[in-house]
Amino acid sequence: MYESHTVEIDGVFLGTIILDTNRTSHRFYATHDSVRALHNQILNERRELVRRAVSQFRGSARNGGSRVHRPV
Repeated sequence: MYESHTVEIDGVFLGTIILDTNRTSHRFYATHDSVRALHNQILNERRELVRRAVSQFRGSARNGGSRVHRPV
């Protein structure tokens, strides 16, 4: 692993994007249940992985996802 970036939206940590050793592909390591379907997804574009994670998270919240963190 050469580099990593955290993915956080609305104060909720969703996971980390890791630049693989080939230095061309990025892998998403999901930590939040709402984005678990994206775990280990690999793409060349880091921004696209972030976009997908944010979209998945917000879609889960809109659909009343019971596992989405909501501040009290």
